[in-house]
Amino acid sequence: MAEPTTSPNPNPGGGSRHTARPAPSPTGRSRRVPRTVVVLLAAVGLTGLFAAPSAAAPRSRPFPIDLQRTSIAQLQQAMASNLVTSRQLVSEYLERIRLLNTHGPGLNAVRVLTPDALEQASRLDAERRHHRVRGPLHGVPVLVKDNIDVAGLPTTAGTLALRDSFPRRDAFLVTRLRAAGAVILGKANLTEFANFTTAGMPSGYSGLGGQVLNPYDASQTPSGSSSGPAVAAAAALATITVGTETSGSILSPSVANSVVGVKPTVGLVSRSGVLPISSTQDTPGPIATSVADAAALLTVLAGIDPADPATAAGRGVAGTDYTKSLSTTALAGARIGVASAPTGTAGAVFNNAMDVLRAQGATLVPVTVDTGGLPPSILPYEFKRDLNAYLAGLPADAPMKTLDDIVRFNLANADAGTIKFGQTQLVESNTIDLNDPALRAAYEADRDNGIAIARQHIDSVLQAQSLDAIVFFGNGSAGIGARAQYPSVAMPVGYDPANGRPVGMTLLGTAFTESRLLALAFAYEHASPQRKPPSQVNPSLFRCAMPDGPHGGCAP
Repeated sequence: MAEPTTSPNPNPGGGSRHTARPAPSPTGRSRRVPRTVVVLLAAVGLTGLFAAPSAAAPRSRPFPIDLQRTSIAQLQQAMASNLVTSRQLVSEYLERIRLLNTHGPGLNAVRVLTPDALEQASRLDAERRHHRVRGPLHGVPVLVKDNIDVAGLPTTAGTLALRDSFPRRDAFLVTRLRAAGAVILGKANLTEFANFTTAGMPSGYSGLGGQVLNPYDASQTPSGSSSGPAVAAAAALATITVGTETSGSILSPSVANSVVGVKPTVGLVSRSGVLPISSTQDTPGPIATSVADAAALLTVLAGIDPADPATAAGRGVAGTDYTKSLSTTALAGARIGVASAPTGTAGAVFNNAMDVLRAQGATLVPVTVDTGGLPPSILPYEFKRDLNAYLAGLPADAPMKTLDDIVRFNLANADAGTIKFGQTQLVESNTIDLNDPALRAAYEADRDNGIAIARQHIDSVLQAQSLDAIVFFGNGSAGIGARAQYPSVAMPVGYDPANGRPVGMTLLGTAFTESRLLALAFAYEHASPQRKPPSQVNPSLFRCAMPDGPHGGCAP
């Protein structure tokens, strides 16, 4: 048996394969398994103790659950009734990853797998047999974006410079996932450095992980930077996924891949253990195939973390169960501002969605949200400072200590594809010195004014019309919502009849109104369940990939 690897792709982005570190010992120190030990274990047939979960045997019969259309609630019922175990569920997802991510269409959405995923599932199955259920995600497989720390796996942000960069411990949000019973299946690919490497880099591309494909139309962008999590959720490579957003990186790929994405209020979900761009705008958030699943995941992710002071602002909603606010009648009496007037065939799909909102009792009010007049972006100011702080918290043997190290590494290894599209944004941020009083004053003014102006542009519209939310075509709320630190929920509303590409809408609200936004989205979804799995919309991409599918016309 081959030496265990953390990558489901034999050669992601042209790089070499890398062995995962074992999970840290109780002392917090990681111990590597010597290669000689692995070879000896192979000789006596014991490598299953360390083998990557992708080695799971293919199923011998049809799986009793359609993973493309299932939900967390349905999976919990199936496991509670012994229809399936978590281990069987994990095995099935691993097989789908093998067939669709690594082989077949090569979606390239999953960058790395946890070597102990099956063992995690077996432990959770044992707990269930002893009548212990940790929480709402017990036994449910989750993928997190590869800028989120998972003990024993490298946190790479998709860059070759960090391919051997192992964190000390799980990110705070990962500890919450584990406490709720989730199986950490692995990490999803992303646009390199969450799309802060260079101007013009293709969404979904990273030098380490390669190019993520959009399963609904491989000729179209998967959008970024949480392209991997969105594609993985859409193609049922995990039940739910966790992305991150600085400005559009959850909302945009969710719309492009016909899934539900929640960009929370900054401070609702901890960023500690998440490789940053901007402490002012960064936030992790759920990506799922239904509003209910996104609400269940947000319930687990949200929490106050002393290591992230921004989470103190969420005390007023601490402990909220976002599934409790979901109601099929939430649109009755709601007032929603419509900030978009799209045209064409995709616009017609959006306008049909507006008709559904009206039919469910919502009053729609045409509004204009001023997205201009904002100060310059603060991301170049904050990236160097915040990345260097993250790197300083890594173990002493971490390969990179500063952004300057990364810029130099990329230049020295250009032949390996480190700067295929350049590194203009890395270089720009690396030149900024916030110790300069004048520069710091300019940054702080841009930061504070950006937040204040963006909030005024949104809140003035909400208040003037007594609105519950503002709806945008596609991911139209992303930029202004990011600067305001406000929440949005993106969701599918159909498919363009001209080409089958996903069409979505985004609901934007003021701070900490996630419950209301999710309720409105849930009521719409119940009245008009438009989402279809990519294998139904774009069957040609999947026809030759699945063992039980039709194979006529497949290449040899």
